Amino acid sequence: MSENAARDARVWAPTASSVELHRVRHQRAERLAMTRGDGGWWAAIGALAPADRYGFLLDGDEHPLPDPRSRRQPDGVHGLSALDDPRGFDWLDGNWRGRQLAGGVIYELHVGTYSPEGTFDGAIARLDHLVELGVDFVELLPVNGFNGARNWGYDGVAWFAVHEAYGGPAGYRRLVDACHTRGLAVIQDVVYNHLGPSGNHLPRYGPYLHAASANTWGDSVNVADPEVRRYVLDNLAMWFDDFHVDGLRLDAVHALVDDSPTHILQAMAEETDARSAHLGRPLTLIAESDLNDPRLILPREAGGYGLTAQWSDDHHHAIHAAVTGEADGYYTDFATAQALPKTSTRGFFHDGAFSSFRDRPHGFPIPPEAPMWRLVTFAQDHDQIGNRAAGDRLSQSLSEDELAVAAVLNLTSPFTPMLFMGEEWGASTPWQFFTSHPEPELGRATAEGRLAEFAAMGWDPSVVPDPQDPATFERSRLQWGELDEPRHARLLALHRALIRLRRALPELTDPRFEHTLAAGQGDDGLAVFRLDRGAGIRSPIGGIVSVCAAIREGASFDVGPDAALELATSPAARLESGVLTLPPHSAAIVRVRAARAR
Repeated sequence: MSENAARDARVWAPTASSVELHRVRHQRAERLAMTRGDGGWWAAIGALAPADRYGFLLDGDEHPLPDPRSRRQPDGVHGLSALDDPRGFDWLDGNWRGRQLAGGVIYELHVGTYSPEGTFDGAIARLDHLVELGVDFVELLPVNGFNGARNWGYDGVAWFAVHEAYGGPAGYRRLVDACHTRGLAVIQDVVYNHLGPSGNHLPRYGPYLHAASANTWGDSVNVADPEVRRYVLDNLAMWFDDFHVDGLRLDAVHALVDDSPTHILQAMAEETDARSAHLGRPLTLIAESDLNDPRLILPREAGGYGLTAQWSDDHHHAIHAAVTGEADGYYTDFATAQALPKTSTRGFFHDGAFSSFRDRPHGFPIPPEAPMWRLVTFAQDHDQIGNRAAGDRLSQSLSEDELAVAAVLNLTSPFTPMLFMGEEWGASTPWQFFTSHPEPELGRATAEGRLAEFAAMGWDPSVVPDPQDPATFERSRLQWGELDEPRHARLLALHRALIRLRRALPELTDPRFEHTLAAGQGDDGLAVFRLDRGAGIRSPIGGIVSVCAAIREGASFDVGPDAALELATSPAARLESGVLTLPPHSAAIVRVRAARAR
């Protein structure tokens, strides 16, 4: 768009009898009539210039509403919209060819608490840390427009806009460009299953929501309507085309209700594949789902939706129960010696097995032909930390040695591992649930609702922080000075070493189910664990790498006479005469056998 190029104003408002464009140009407000076209679309041809602010007046209303497809909300989600020209950014990533998910490591971060500045530019200043860490993907929690200054991002209402306090669309492009020039791919977390409680004007325009299928967060998105469906798919394409992102993480897809012949998730996968073919680089879709349904990640040729990957909470629960000993709530089923071996070799623990938390059988088995990298797994993430009453990380309850064991279990899994920001150095800061709803009644309801939720589970109300208190947000900011402290430096060095080893040993990225074996011991939870990886499990000339963990008690492992110790978390680890001996709360990686040439 040139400096003075005019742009059409268009909006879908099928139930409105009249729509006017409210335009502010050179500080002068004016109304322009819009013409109704096919399908409930209204237009004012050539009515907008780059510097205009605008909104829409429905049925004679005196208060203009922002554009449902607004690309900028400079004055917040209740204010007037502004234009954004994707072609006006001077990209430096022309040589970027993307990154496949297979073999990669993801790093999840929240822009507002990742850096002292809490902005995209603040995150750019810390990207070299991620390069040195060795991760491949930067996954950003939602950044689309929400009301207030502080939020996790899941209260977004302006799906096509980027939150102004972070740096708006220009700042976002700077961050993506900076990632690509450093060899880092970008995954954007997006929310298509609900809208936030403040600033959601979509119902005024048309049937965007479907009250009959409400979910945990309110009315669900009416993806069965063709125009609403197109709204979602156009938003998905926007991230790839206009912001150059490499993938999307789809929040809580189990809350998407769609009885269409082609499910919206399949439509998303088809749209993404089309964008990938056009752009000439791999594009990734990762679903968050509690369904344990492999249909999401199976190819469409095999009757699946064709998404790239999905999160596996089961593997997280198994790691968490093993290293913490927690056995309450949904951890109950995982507090056994069999849970981590099962998730490590079959992906899901609940694959048709009885779930005591749900009080019914749950899930389906993953076909062994599926590559294991299609599951994204983690020892910690924003949900599993932030949705605890106090928002406490593992670092606030585990010793340095126990954190090291958790790191080994996470980064040597056969899946696609993910780290949550600060996990790599054992950050001491919590990551708590925070909001900044400007409406006093909404803020009060949010705080009281969270307090009641945890009180019902038996938590002491005094440990539950007020999400509206700015101090809750400030406590959640990373403290980068910790990296210079010995305890944190040791854990950071371990994470760097583990990621390097993951790249160096092909057995650690081998995605075949048949090349993975695991066993655990323990009478009251998992005490000793061994994970064998590699083609040597099936072939006498293939390589084998063993991950051995003495989680709660010292242990010895018969690894054979040709074994070589690649990494140990404890200096007391010993490999002698084919036997690896580990003290309690330690782990090691051993090359049992190198692959031999045919």
